[in-house]
Amino acid sequence: MRIYMDVCCLNRPFDDMTRDRIHLEAEAVLAILARCQGDGWNLLSSGVIDVELAKLSDPDKLEKVRNLYSVANEYLPLNAETERLAKVFQEYGVKPFDSLHLALATVHAADIFLATDDKLLRLANSLTSGVRAANPAAWFMEALHNEY
Repeated sequence: MRIYMDVCCLNRPFDDMTRDRIHLEAEAVLAILARCQGDGWNLLSSGVIDVELAKLSDPDKLEKVRNLYSVANEYLPLNAETERLAKVFQEYGVKPFDSLHLALATVHAADIFLATDDKLLRLANSLTSGVRAANPAAWFMEALHNEY
């Protein structure tokens, strides 16, 4: 299982846990990352994630997020096809960083693209047939269900 998480997913465990949805998504992200450490699931990384993480203004949060992200074991390089596809996604309203994440996941055939932004997920699923996009909590529950 090759999993691409956007930066919002990686940040989710450090967000305000007073909202149920955020708490559930944070727990799902942590559970998925734990599976990436030894259950045959692979967290994908990219320079786009690195650049976006570098924009975090809180150095303590950045260190915590990078520590979580350190389980990534496959690097996806940007290439001409990825950049072209990202521009197409932007024409349909996908934000620049999101378009690059989605293009990387699509071009490099990730099994799943995880994000917490509902608008991005709707756009992603309508724009690409190459990769499925899902919320981490919903997808993790589905993945667990499919194991049994």
